[in-house]
Amino acid sequence: MAQSVLPRSVQRLIDEFARLPGIGPKSASRLTFYLLRSADNQAGELSAALGELKERTRLCSVCFNITEDDPCPLCDDDARDPRLLCVVEEPLDVLAIERSRAYSGRYHVLHGAISPVEGIGPEDLRINELVERIDKGNFTELILATNPTLEGESTALYLQRRLSDRTIRLTRLARGLPVGGDLEYTDEITLGRAFEGRQNL
Repeated sequence: MAQSVLPRSVQRLIDEFARLPGIGPKSASRLTFYLLRSADNQAGELSAALGELKERTRLCSVCFNITEDDPCPLCDDDARDPRLLCVVEEPLDVLAIERSRAYSGRYHVLHGAISPVEGIGPEDLRINELVERIDKGNFTELILATNPTLEGESTALYLQRRLSDRTIRLTRLARGLPVGGDLEYTDEITLGRAFEGRQNL
């Protein structure tokens, strides 16, 4: 077996960067060598930011979005409509919807979508907490804003069946969203129109 020409610490950082989504071996190498050439404090600042990220962030006990304060600022905002509840797969989806300025209700983050291929079932998501929240709250509409993918559609269908005996109005974002895409990559105008054109299930 050939010995690596890179120092162990350099190779380790390349390997760690390569584990991140969307970062391949070449990008991981470029990032590592950029940090090696950068000012001394840049690597230190990156290290401190990563440490602070893990130390200070938690999940909101109400909506399960990522936050430093519990409840999160969105749940703690009395100006938001308490009758509307938007269900999304990931915290990045909340960010995308907020950028659109098309919605002013509450959120619930599932932290994934049902995917039998990946071994993710309803029990692995924040679905029980969602049902409990609906039963305890005064919501009049539940907006299913899962991604327009096979997994997102499966999750929306499961939620529709699970909540079929509730009196809450169930809606789905309009089909203005591209099939196979992710909410986090959708532009504000498309998201805004999707909210305006949502339909009953």
